[in-house]
Amino acid sequence: MKTNATESEVFTALETFQNKNLQDFETHVVQKSQRDLPTYGTSIPSLTVRVHYSSLNYKDALSAAGNKGVTRQYPHTPGIDAAGIVSHSEDSRFAVGDAVIVTSYDLGMNTAGGFSEYIRVPANWAVSLPEGMSLADSMSWGTAGLTAAIAIAKMQAVGQDPAHGPVVVTGASGGVGSLALLLLADLGYTVWAVSGKPDYHETLRSLGAARCLSREEVDDQSGKPLVRPRWAGAIDTVGGNTLSTLIKACDKEGAIAVCGLVRSAVFETTVYPWILNGIHLLGIDSATYPAALRKARWQELALRTPALQAKLQQITRDVSLAEVPKVLSDMLAGKSRGRYRVQLTS
Repeated sequence: MKTNATESEVFTALETFQNKNLQDFETHVVQKSQRDLPTYGTSIPSLTVRVHYSSLNYKDALSAAGNKGVTRQYPHTPGIDAAGIVSHSEDSRFAVGDAVIVTSYDLGMNTAGGFSEYIRVPANWAVSLPEGMSLADSMSWGTAGLTAAIAIAKMQAVGQDPAHGPVVVTGASGGVGSLALLLLADLGYTVWAVSGKPDYHETLRSLGAARCLSREEVDDQSGKPLVRPRWAGAIDTVGGNTLSTLIKACDKEGAIAVCGLVRSAVFETTVYPWILNGIHLLGIDSATYPAALRKARWQELALRTPALQAKLQQITRDVSLAEVPKVLSDMLAGKSRGRYRVQLTS
């Protein structure tokens, strides 16, 4: 067990508070100390990490808005992503000075998260930073990139191939959507990007979209259980009738990866797409994705082409901790675009 940080060391974090009227939530920058970090007892080896970068996700916006389905107790520090340097280790797999990525599990939900200069987490939550990837680059990807990579890996496992036809990506102007678009295009897929922001379509084309669709084009209102096949697969971040449309307009043996509910958590369909077209509906849960597979996905992201990495930086905007509440509010209002990386070191 080694450490280079004292328990009394003061650091800066973002914290969401519930107002006295118990109706509203506010998020502010606060000062904390190492003593405020969670503890896990002797049975769970932990890491204390000096966070250099985090990133913003829709789940962070829900947490900061007081969504009890994400975070039960307040005050709370959101941030489901973090990348930094180990300052204290209780696990022989990690040493002080190691660069690590911590995403998913309970980080930023009911465990104090990455919008903080320090975090303390179970060591099993950490992944060593892959060779060739910087801490900053890892948070350009973050949970959004990991989710997109998992979705594509699952689709390919059931036979999805670029030769089969176009793959639709919904919510393409958001984090998961834009990174799924980047990865699919880099792998040779024809990608149709769905976005309700027409002024962002040119950016989506620069990321590799062969075609940009409006939300209305993926919102079938016919009531039919099946419609003419239009695409070979999809990655959906939206849910609701958009997902219903993706399913019934998907070609035979196509795969649809489901990883979001921005529109709705509820959708209606019939069994016909499955029993007549053999559709694969794939659930994507990056929060509890197995550790060995998680490591493999991060290594794959580290090996992406320089051209893709350059495009990734074009849609990544660095924000300070103080700017985070405004961006999270914009996310809930549907105004955010691309990736937001939080820089916690000067």
